[in-house]
Amino acid sequence: MASKHLRLMILGTGPAGLTAAIYAARANLEPLVIEGNEPGGQLTLTTEVENFPGFEDGIMGPELMNNMRAQAEKFGAEFETGWVTSVDLSKRPFHVTVNEEDEYEADSLIISTGASARLLGIEGESELIGKGVSTCATCDGFFFRNKRILVIGGGDSAMEEATFLTKFASEVTIVHRRDELRASKFMQERAKENPKIKWLLNVTPLEVHEKDNKVHSLEVLDNETGEKRIIETEGIFVAIGHSPNTEFLGGQLKTDKVGYIVTEGVTTATSVEGVFACGDVMDSRYRQAVTAAGSGCKAALDVEKFLEGSSTHDWSVSSAN
Repeated sequence: MASKHLRLMILGTGPAGLTAAIYAARANLEPLVIEGNEPGGQLTLTTEVENFPGFEDGIMGPELMNNMRAQAEKFGAEFETGWVTSVDLSKRPFHVTVNEEDEYEADSLIISTGASARLLGIEGESELIGKGVSTCATCDGFFFRNKRILVIGGGDSAMEEATFLTKFASEVTIVHRRDELRASKFMQERAKENPKIKWLLNVTPLEVHEKDNKVHSLEVLDNETGEKRIIETEGIFVAIGHSPNTEFLGGQLKTDKVGYIVTEGVTTATSVEGVFACGDVMDSRYRQAVTAAGSGCKAALDVEKFLEGSSTHDWSVSSAN
C-alpha cells in the first residue's frame, strides 16, 4: 500500500498537540493528528480544571479537550485514532506507521505524546483517579482544602508536592517504602521544618480503599513488623515521577537521561531538522495545561517557518496571530 504524503503530522492530542493543530490548521498546513488510546491526554482523567485561563467557574477536563479538538477540526485538522508503531527520521519526508498498517510520509512532525505519571500499580489506585487519587498537586490541591491527605514518594517531587499541598490541606503525611528518603538534603529539611507535614516511612502501600466512590483509606504493610495497617485519608497524591512517552522513537532524537526530548534554545526544534516537540514530552518542570498549550502554539509557528524555508535563527519573529 502506497504511503500518504502530508505536510505535517502531529503525534498526540493533549493541550499541546491540540493547540498545535489549531494553529497549524489556521495556517493551511492541513495537519493529520494521531490520537493514542487516551485522546485528549491526562486532562481527560481529571474532573474540574480551575486554572486554565478564560474559565471563571472552571471547566471539566474532558470538556476542555473536546472543545479544543472541535476547534482544530473547524479549521481543517484531521484526526486518526491509533498508535504510532514505528517512525523513520533518517531522511525527509519522514516515514510514520500507525497501527502497524497505515503508512504516511510527512515533511514535518510535531511530537506531543506527553508524559505518563508513574503509578504504584496497586488495587484501587487507577480506579479512583479523579476521585481522591491524583498525580498533580498543582492541578488538584485546591480541592483538598482543610483535608487530611497522603503523599506517596520519597524523592524531590514528593517533598515539593507535599510542601505545596500544605497551603490547602490540614495535614499532609508523606508515605515512603524505605526508612530513608531519596530527596535532596535541602528538600528533606524544607519538608521536615513544615509543621503540617507528618511522616510514615518504611511501609509499602498495598491497596486504596473507597467509600461512596471516593478515597477512604490506604492499606499499607509495615516492612519492619510485617503487620498491615489502614490509614484513613481524604486524598492520595502519587509522586513517584513521570515517564515521557518517547520509547516509540527508538533513540532517533536527542533526549535527556530520563527520556524527555531536548529542544533547541527557546524554540521547539529537536535534534532532527523538521521534527518539533511540545508539551510534557519535552517539559519535565512545569507540566501544566496552559504551558503545554503555549508550547503547542510555538511548535506550530516553528513548523510554519520551517516549511517556508526559514532557518532556526529566523524563528524568533512570526507574522501568525
